[in-house]
Amino acid sequence: MQQIALVDANNFYISAERVFNPAWKRRPLACLSNNDGCLVSRSNEVKDAGIPMGAPYFKVRAQLEDINAVIVSSNYTLYGNMSARVMEVLGQFTPDVEVYSIDEAWLDLSGFCHLSLDAYAREIAATTYRHTGIPVSIGIAPTKVLAKIANRICKQRKIPGQVFNLGSADSLDDVLASIEVQDIWGIGRRLSKKLQATGIHTAKDLRDADPDSMRRQYSVVMQRLILELRGVPCIGLEDIQPKKQIISSRSFGQRVEELEPLLQSVAMHATKAGEKLRSQGSACSAIQVSIRTGRHNPDEEYYSQSALARFPIPTADTRKLINAAGQALRRIYRKGRRYAKAGVMLLDISQANAMQGHLFQERDSEKAIALMSAIDQLNRIYGRRAVFFASEGCSKQWAMKRERMTQAFTTRWEDVPVVR
Repeated sequence: MQQIALVDANNFYISAERVFNPAWKRRPLACLSNNDGCLVSRSNEVKDAGIPMGAPYFKVRAQLEDINAVIVSSNYTLYGNMSARVMEVLGQFTPDVEVYSIDEAWLDLSGFCHLSLDAYAREIAATTYRHTGIPVSIGIAPTKVLAKIANRICKQRKIPGQVFNLGSADSLDDVLASIEVQDIWGIGRRLSKKLQATGIHTAKDLRDADPDSMRRQYSVVMQRLILELRGVPCIGLEDIQPKKQIISSRSFGQRVEELEPLLQSVAMHATKAGEKLRSQGSACSAIQVSIRTGRHNPDEEYYSQSALARFPIPTADTRKLINAAGQALRRIYRKGRRYAKAGVMLLDISQANAMQGHLFQERDSEKAIALMSAIDQLNRIYGRRAVFFASEGCSKQWAMKRERMTQAFTTRWEDVPVVR
């Protein structure tokens, strides 16, 4: 029988910060989003104080001060590197690892059923913490959807050893009956309301629904969810479709008026989007650039505009993306505006190895593909922007505000902690 483990880092951003600041281990700690706007990660102490996820910082500042909380800006360089270290440790325990997000990974443990999976998973959790300082929770089940549920239970009930194997549960029915339908992986808020209106309130209710009827009423995705809840694997490792759109956008740390910094911004977003595009083996046929001013200043007229640039043949070459994005931006830029946000979106995405040819245009050359691959590899090894395009600019006065960011402890020599 297939056995899937979902490994999820506990409060990942918070845990990464605490690795290099041990004095914060018993203090309330919260991480802020881009431009120090909202709370995106909270320690258990902050959660217990009733401060919600996503709350605007200015609204909960007094509450945070009351509990003597430490507030930091998001340090994505640190989190990315710590995530890579966690995934490297997980790879020592099974060859089948699928990185699902910065703090989650699926492990196929089917080949280890001759061992005690609970004990093996506890060893994974203990080794990960010993090697990285990051605590993880592990849920084990025959399918991904059930493994998600097992992981959720492991965290909520604070299972000793940080491992919960759904196969070891006394009653699977009781476990599924305790899970609200909106908490099932793949069920969104809108869909959960529809299901509740038909009398489906828990994971057990959904599991017991007729899969064929539900497929006709909703989609094949719903049928797969029901089968997964019944222990029938329908979603395999790496069975995730490439994204059909890739978006990169961000608000500026301060308003931008001139064209040049806007060009740098869209070049940076085009570079990020291009990396994501190549990471899923895709190419795109169009890029859309958007800019807008602030929404809430009554003294300024709101301006929001976007422009589309198409490629005659799909490309994954960042140089082409930057060039097209710059031309599109020039079409919509209006002098005298105070811009608050810019971004790009890649559209008409297809697999790079299955593109239709063009009679008069050449696809990305082997030399260009090799160059992009080399840039991506260097940035993976030596950190983001180890190699970057000059059009992105060197000094970004418009960059997002991160006034409380900790050091890049693992990727910058001058920030490496000193042991005395």
